[in-house]
Formats: sequence, structure tokens, C-alpha cells
Amino acid sequence: MLVLAFDTATPAVTAALHDGQRVLAESTTIDARRHGELLVPTVERVLAEAGVALRDVTAVVAGSGPGPYTGLRVGLMTAQGLATTLGVPAHGICTLDAVAYGSGLDEPFLVATDARRKEVFWARYADRRTRIDGPFVDRPADVPVEGLPVAGAELYRDILGPAVAPAYPYAGFLAALAAERLAAGTPLDPARPIYLRRPDAVVPGAPKRVTA
Repeated sequence: MLVLAFDTATPAVTAALHDGQRVLAESTTIDARRHGELLVPTVERVLAEAGVALRDVTAVVAGSGPGPYTGLRVGLMTAQGLATTLGVPAHGICTLDAVAYGSGLDEPFLVATDARRKEVFWARYADRRTRIDGPFVDRPADVPVEGLPVAGAELYRDILGPAVAPAYPYAGFLAALAAERLAAGTPLDPARPIYLRRPDAVVPGAPKRVTA
């Protein structure tokens, strides 16, 4: 098993390689505006660090969101393209699941990431492996924190409370979770985006009719 995993659903452009036992290499850059520029060099960096050729990868995994439309699309399209080229499966894992797995928590908690527009993407977990509700997008005041720990980026501390690490869905966690599920024979989702709202860009309507 050689899993190449990456995520572009948050400001973290992150990639990692996992051999079924451990993370061989991982690289992350925090930059919300350059997902398209940074992802391929990041993938090349982890392959070089691990001393592995791309042709040796047996599965490609991308964080499937939720996240902003443009950044999320970069990762998922790259996963589909690489998988097609290599002749291997492309899988998707909820980005919030990667944060949850990385938290190491084995008690009920929430994960929240920045959805912009003064909103957050969030989900509820029974433990770091088990999502029981969500994902959703809401204003921070509408998230049912109820005293539970909240993992993810430090957002709206006065409402959600102090954040539990990790701040981002680092690809090492994403790759480890994918490898664990693959080894257990747990079906993974296809590499398709989780969109919780419509993109900002819309197709222009027909021009208005002008009369004399």
C-alpha cells in the first residue's frame, strides 16, 4: 500500500505519503490564495522526500471538503487526474474527518473550519474516527457547542471556545485515516466535493431588452 493524500479545502495546501504503517513524508504550506500553484510542487516534494516514484502510488486520496469552491476543486480535480493517469482508485474523505482524526480525542467533540461569510463548517463526532452528525454550515452562534471541545482553527473563540489542535486537516492525518480504512476494508467515498452552499460565481442572465 502506498497512499498519496492531499487537501486543499482550507488555507492549508497539504500533501503526504503513507505506506500502510506510517507517514513517509509530509509537506504543508498555509496560503489561502495559491492552491493551484502550490499543490503539484507539494506533491512532488513529498514523493522526493520519501524516495518514491509517482508510478508506485496505489491509491490517491483527496480531502472532499466542505470548503470554498475554488480551493476544493483544485485538490479533487488533481486527485482524479492523477488516479486516471496511474490507473489507481481516487478516494475522497471529508476534510473535517481528517481534523477529527488528528485531534486524538476519544470523547464527544465538534470540528469547525472557516466557511467565510462569517460562517463555519462543522460536524459532531463521538470520537476521532466516528462522525455522527454533519457536515453543516452555520453562523457560529448557531453551532450547538454545548460545552464540547471544538477541534480546528481558532475561530470565534468567544462563541466556540478555545480550539483543540490540529488547526488544519494536515495530510498526514488524512493519509493515515485513509490507510486505516483501506486496510480494514472500509469502503471510501469517491473523490467528489462536499458542497454545502452554492458558489459565489453565477452564470450571467440574458441581457435586458432595450426599447426606444
